[in-house]
This record gives sequence, structure tokens and C-alpha cells, in this order.
Amino acid sequence: MDGILSYGVYIPFYRLSGETLRQVWGAGAKGEKAVANADEDSLTMGVEAARDCLQGMEKYAVDRLYFASTTAPFKEKQSASIIAAALDLRDDVIATDFSGSLRSGTIALQLALDAVKAGAANQVLVVASDCRIPPPSSDAELVLGDGAVAFLIGRDAPIQIERSCHLASEFIDVWRLEYDKLPRKWEDRFIVEAGYSPFVKKAVSTLLKSCNLTMKDISKACYYANDTRVHRSMVKSLGLDASQIQDPLFGRVGNTGAAFALMMLVGALEEAQKGERILLANYGDGADACVVLVAGDMGNKRGCLQRYLESKAMLDNYGKYIKFRNLMEFEQTPEHAPRTSLSQMWRERKWVYRFHGHKCQKCGKVQFPLQKYCMFCQAEEESLEEVNISDRRGTLFTFSVDERAPVADPPNVLAAVNFEDGGRFFSQMTDRDVTSIKVGMPMELTFRRIHDALGVHNYFWKCKPVR
Repeated sequence: MDGILSYGVYIPFYRLSGETLRQVWGAGAKGEKAVANADEDSLTMGVEAARDCLQGMEKYAVDRLYFASTTAPFKEKQSASIIAAALDLRDDVIATDFSGSLRSGTIALQLALDAVKAGAANQVLVVASDCRIPPPSSDAELVLGDGAVAFLIGRDAPIQIERSCHLASEFIDVWRLEYDKLPRKWEDRFIVEAGYSPFVKKAVSTLLKSCNLTMKDISKACYYANDTRVHRSMVKSLGLDASQIQDPLFGRVGNTGAAFALMMLVGALEEAQKGERILLANYGDGADACVVLVAGDMGNKRGCLQRYLESKAMLDNYGKYIKFRNLMEFEQTPEHAPRTSLSQMWRERKWVYRFHGHKCQKCGKVQFPLQKYCMFCQAEEESLEEVNISDRRGTLFTFSVDERAPVADPPNVLAAVNFEDGGRFFSQMTDRDVTSIKVGMPMELTFRRIHDALGVHNYFWKCKPVR
């Protein structure tokens, strides 16, 4: 039966605490939320979740890539096509963006299932990611967090979608206009009583009735809610027992927008046993609900969410968060103005996005970036095999720390990494605790936003300590 072949998740390294907010605004809730680094956005987080999802899978079998987000970095330019390149997928994949609604993740998931069921695709990779900016000093500032999830949809799947229900609505509660940076919203009580609550309850009740199931047949319920209070208020409305509620990760990660309900599903799947059913319900311009049946074993997929929850560092001040989210204007001197060349990026796309290097067929050495001659044995280009090295790990060979460089997350750490199978890579090191950097520590690669220039987001790869 068609369903989920694999899943992946990504939660940023940094966290912002309620205590830090209280120091600035004099008030703030307890807990913390996940914060994307200065070089991250919804696209780069989506790449990381997809890489996690594709571990152990044949990525060249993917026919389509669906990217769902309300905060895609481009208004007119596909994010899905850049993600496909960073994942080194086939050139003939259908790459599509889904946007405009917090429900876009579950909509993309359903359309992926439809494509596989219809025989239009064998495998579809669905990626949902959001990096929403809450208004400073608002109740939402500690609620909205950053994160991403990914699901690989295909045939003969161990996790199956038994049935689903979908409702569309013109109800306006949360929105952003063309040039809005921060989301707008209507009055909270009206949103819950006239929009959220009736639509979620109707979708769930209609679904269970069509499946001839009751809430007692559900082991875990993963459902969207704006915040902790609203999430708790739905327990009685849906007829749930406390043991059936999947942790929504408020106070640890936060509401991750288009990825939120699906991230809860990942948490439920990591703990689920064969034969259990999971309820997934999402809200935004209507509601989606589906019953997920765990029909088989997912193998080594357990524990990936917990790994990201535990691997973290706290932002030590609110100013750094302001700089990460570009909520203030800072001085930029001419000598540090970023530059770019779209022509050069296109010519070098195979190593800029796909991170291809060369392996010499004569001496066996790996080199990056792509070369015309082997730097070790001088073999010519026809002896050099093009290989992807983005998934390879390595060890830190050497590094330097520049305290005065004008970077958003100082200090600037430059590193040389030796790959396990040969080759060396020089780059900035990101997501690091400077006090714990040591030569020889295990390292991995991550796809990040380098800078913006000419109105274009420039992406490339960096190294980071293994999480």
C-alpha cells in the first residue's frame, strides 16, 4: 500500500529562552524556542530535513520534490529546485513549491500520495519548513519556532495513510501581505471559536466516521494549535485521553508553522509500535485530518528528533537574535559589501549546489572543487570521475578564530576538514561552541545561506561539528 517510506527532521542548533526575553521586555513565558542561525532559512532547513529523510534510501529514485512553506526565501523563484540540486537529485524531477497556508505541508503530503497512487510518480519527497518572525515583545515571540520535516512517499510503505478528510475555508485569521515581514492576526478568541475549533473538530469527526473508528482506536493524536493554551483546550473537545496526546514541543521548539503538525507526527512515529494508529490534524484556511497506520518497522529511524532536541546552544543575548532575523538595520561598510555573479554560479553549479568533486581513477585521490587535472598525479580530466561528497563526514584538520570579523554570529571560525575517504574542504564553521572546538573532532557538511547580494540569496556549503 502507498504511504511513508522514510521521514526526517531538522531543528536548528540555537535556542532563545524566555529568561532572555524577560531581561529585555520585563515579561516573558518560561521555556525556550528553536531559532534558525543567521545563515539559515526555510530552504536550508528543508535541505537538512530531506538529507535526514534520504539516509539509507536511493535518492535517484525520487521523481518529485514538493516544498511547503509560508516563508520561502524567494517570492518569484522556486525554492524546490535549489533543494533538489543541493540533494543531488536527478535533473528530471518535478520540483514544486507549496505556499500561502500553514496547511501547505499536509496538502503537499496528500498530493504526493495521490501522485503515487495514480502511477504518475514512484517516489515523492515532501519537505515542510518554516522560519516565521513573530512581532518583538508579543505573546508569539516565544511561541513561533523554526524547524523542518521531510517524508518520502512511495509504494509498499511501512507507514500507511488509511484515509483522510480535507476542508477548505475562506476564514481569515493569520495573514501577511506582499511586503509584510511580520504576520498579522485577528482577535484570538474569535479565531479559536469561529475558525480553528469548529474546522478541526469537523475534519476529525468526519474522518473517524468514514473509517468506522472512534478516538479509542487512536494511540497518539498530533494536531495543530497556535499555542499551548489552545492545544490544551482541544483535548476535551476531541475526546482525548492524556496518554493519547503527542508532545507538541511548545517550550522546547515552538510552533514551526507548515512543519508543526508534521513534526509531531515524526515524534509519534519514533515511538509507535506496529499496528498502532496515529491521528494527524492540521489547520490553516480550513483543516486536514488523516489516520496513519503503522503497518511495519521503520528500522533505524527512531531517535532522530530526540538527537536534535538535545543538541543545542542558548543564544546569550537578545541582540544576536535581532541580528539573525534582520529586525534592525546595521552599518555595512563598502569593503565588506557582499558580491555575487549569477553567471559564475551557473557555470559552477555542480560544486556550488550539488557539492560534486573529482576522484582520480589513477591515484584514487578525491579533490574539491572540480578540477581539470589531478593535483596529485597530474592525470588529465578524462581520468577524473565526478562524485558527490556532501554526505561524507570528516575530521577537523585545523582552524582559526577571528574575533574582529563582521559576521552575524561572531567570532568567525574558518576550518579545514579532511574527509574520511580523502579530500579536504576549507570553509566557515557554523553551529559551533567555540570553547569546545578541537582538532580531530568529527565534522559534517551543511547547506547554508552565505550572503545576499544584488537582491539574490547566495547558498553554499559549510562545515559544522557532528550533532
